[in-house]
This record gives sequence, structure tokens and C-alpha cells, in this order.
Amino acid sequence: MSDLIIQNNSLSQNETAASAVAAQAKAMVESRYVIAKKFPRDIDVVREKLIKDSKRPSFAASARYVKPIGKDQRKWPSGPSIRFAEAAIRHMGNITVEVMTVYDDKQKRIVRVTVTDLEANVPYFQDVTITKTIERKQAKEGDVIVGTRKNSYGDNLFILEATDDDVINKQQSLISKAIRTIGLRLIPGDLIDECMAIVVATQSADDSVDPDMAKRKVFDAFASIGVSLVQLKEFLGHDATVLTQKELVELRSIHAAIKDGEATWRDVFDEKVEEKKDKIEPKKEEPKSKTLTFGEFEAKKQDWKNQIEFGLDPQELIEKEEKAGKVFTESQKKELFSFQAKSNDGLFGGEVKNETV
Repeated sequence: MSDLIIQNNSLSQNETAASAVAAQAKAMVESRYVIAKKFPRDIDVVREKLIKDSKRPSFAASARYVKPIGKDQRKWPSGPSIRFAEAAIRHMGNITVEVMTVYDDKQKRIVRVTVTDLEANVPYFQDVTITKTIERKQAKEGDVIVGTRKNSYGDNLFILEATDDDVINKQQSLISKAIRTIGLRLIPGDLIDECMAIVVATQSADDSVDPDMAKRKVFDAFASIGVSLVQLKEFLGHDATVLTQKELVELRSIHAAIKDGEATWRDVFDEKVEEKKDKIEPKKEEPKSKTLTFGEFEAKKQDWKNQIEFGLDPQELIEKEEKAGKVFTESQKKELFSFQAKSNDGLFGGEVKNETV
């Protein structure tokens, strides 16, 4: 009887605790909406603060990223970095960012990221899947190998069980990217475009004051993410004694993309190698196809007839000439096949008689 009373008391305490937590969460949400309505944002003030940030050289250096995809640099996708999105959300105010784990097992964890504009009551959310594995070229003692695979470069990669620290690092990186993606949807697009233009102008102005200092800052930034000066010089294609304004802007944007997890140094370097290869070895233009005129066909007909009579298959001849850009009409093809028929007649001596043995 006493055990039953203790169990009931325990259940009662758990229910009370759960109710208290739910009431606290409800009160917090309601208070946020009340404060947002009481102190609405002033978009002009938001614009002023963002422009002020965009004019700061240290902020501008990491406010824009470029993702190197494809060989044409003009088509590389670019945009506000995670750092810019965080500043924009902070200046906008009355925006909440919530992260909640919705699923977790040994293989993966699913986290829901929600960004809500409290004034407009507009929520956006995105589910982020974090796999609990990592890929390494070499397995160390103590690593648990789950499997192997080949990457796009043909290298063998080991798929290993991730440690708690690895999972946390992956989770934080993916959450930051999700916050940027959905958070920027709440920022006016024209304000983002204006700030991006100011960011590029700020970078250019700062570089012109002290080009050597700007160069050293870029080198130090890449060193912090594991890219050596030797690798940078190989990427640039010169000794980097002097960097042009274009090179400085490109390197900063690539650094921001790598830091945000949008690209890797190997991806960037391989794209550059392919670009240089195409400049050295331009692609040969395919010969333009042209239908043979009557005169052109007659000029070559005797030569083709001789080849067919000597055993060349007409279809093979047609395919070879079409690869060279010549296109036959149907009547011209029939005439070429007729040369084979005449050749066979001559081979068998004309009429073939059936004889019974």
C-alpha cells in the first residue's frame, strides 16, 4: 500500500513539473509577441545600422562569400555570408531563432531550425539532418570504420563513426547555414543588395590605403583555415608580390565561402586548374555539317565507288564522311548502296543458277 502511495506521489510530481515547464514556455512566447507589438522595428534605423556595419573593413572582409562552381567566374554564386545574416537578424530585432531536436538515433540526428518574425507572425523553418559519421583519407588506431567509398577524384575515403565533438561541429555548421538561408528571407531584398554593394566598395577602399597590409590580412585569414602561402601562390599563378584589387576581392570571397562550409579549398583549386587548362588547350570546334550538293557528290562519286567495289561497306563510308561534316541526301545514299549491289553481281558472275546435286 505504501509503495502505491509513493508511486502516485512520484507521478503527481512529474505532472506538476511538466505543467510548470509548459506554462513557462507559453508565457515566454506570449511575452515576446507583446514586446514586439509594443516596440516595433524602424526599418530606416535597421538600414542605418547595417550600412554602418558594411562600411567597417573588418566586417566587410567576411560579409560576402563566393561559391566557386563552374569555370566561368562571372557565374559563380555569391551572396551574404553567415556573419552578415547574423548581424542583419540582430539589427532587425523582434526575430526569434529556435533550434529543436526532433529525432535522434545512432546514425543521425534531425534538428529543426525556426526563424520567426514576431511583428508579422511569419515563421520559416528548415529540418537539418546531421549524420553521425565523418570521412577521412586515413583511419587512426581506435577509429570505428563504418565503410569506405571513392570520392569524385578517385581517392579512397574511410567512413568513420563521429565523436561527440565531431557531431557538435557538424551540427553547429549546418544550423548556422540554415539560419542564414531562412533568416535572410525576413530581410528586405533591396537592403541586402545595397549592403552587398557597400561591402565590395569598402573592401576596395581599404585595399587602396595600404595594399601590403590588405595582402597580409588575406594571407593570415587563409592560414587560419589551413591554406598555406605556397598553395595560395600556386592558385594565383605568380609569386604574390603584388595582388590586384580583383584578386583581393576574389580571395576574400573564397575565404568566406570555405569558412561558411560552402566550399573546400580542393574544390576551389581544381576549378582554377581546369580553367587554366582550357585557356592553354582550347576545345576544338566540331566541323559544321553541310549537305552535299549535286556537283560535290559527282566530284567524289567515282572515288567512293572504287572504295565500295574494293570491299568498303557503304554504311561505314557514309558514317565516316558524316563525321567529317558531309551529309548525304537519301538519293545519294541509295546510289552508294547500288555500287555494292553491282560489285556483288560482278563477284558472283551475274545470274546465279540453282543446281540440284
